[in-house]
Amino acid sequence: MSPQQPRAQRTRVRPWPATRGRAAAVKAAEERRELEKGIRRRGIVTSLLTAAVLVAAVNAVIAGVGIVQETRSRPLTGQERADYVKEDVARRWHDWPASMVFPDELEYVGLARSQQFARRVGIAPEIPCWAGVDRSVASVFREVSCRSLLRATYVDQSGAFAITIGVAVMADEDARTSAAAKLPIDDRVGVRPVAFPGTVTDLFGAAQRQRSGWVGVGPYIVFYTAGYTDGRTRDAIPQEELLHSELWPTAQALGGRVARSLGEEPDVPRCTQGNEC
Repeated sequence: MSPQQPRAQRTRVRPWPATRGRAAAVKAAEERRELEKGIRRRGIVTSLLTAAVLVAAVNAVIAGVGIVQETRSRPLTGQERADYVKEDVARRWHDWPASMVFPDELEYVGLARSQQFARRVGIAPEIPCWAGVDRSVASVFREVSCRSLLRATYVDQSGAFAITIGVAVMADEDARTSAAAKLPIDDRVGVRPVAFPGTVTDLFGAAQRQRSGWVGVGPYIVFYTAGYTDGRTRDAIPQEELLHSELWPTAQALGGRVARSLGEEPDVPRCTQGNEC
């Protein structure tokens, strides 16, 4: 190349305005797509969170309604009333003081329909069922669940008769019914008398029993046995005198009063939380 020949110059190609516009449009479109994707993702997440919150809120409302329904006072059903009575009666032997099971005095009707009162002489310690009854009765209590035996002795208003009352506490009403069906039909056996030294009942023992009986109520079998306080045995009393004596009606009346008290239906509240529903 001669010095006079002009030097070739490289021509720089600049992009056309249209080319720059297309690139920008493509870039903008990509950015919009990415933005829309992000918006959609956030929308989906927001929707899911909103749904979860709504579900939780609904569950909370349902739970709250359930709690309110469960805890608010409502009328007792017939079955609930029956269960209340049964449970109250079944607890009495344990919850009541001994002086409530065996009151200081028990009313009965004497000759000429006169009102009389038998006086409690003493209350014996609680013992196993089999330990305070005759052998034939004890064998029944070994077959059928009997929890405990409570006993107390009374004398009539004249002081001539001694009556021991025994409360056999069965496991439940079914056990009481089962045991009652197996008890011997014999008025010579039942609860064994309890004598208290130094009292008018000193001479009241097994040989002095004239008659024995029992009555069932709730989970209880209430036994009663009666004799004379002067020590006369059963064999020493003519049959005619025994049949026409006040002794046996008095014993039946005292045993019946203890049984009625134990089995008396309690006041049942109208509602689950008292009498206000």
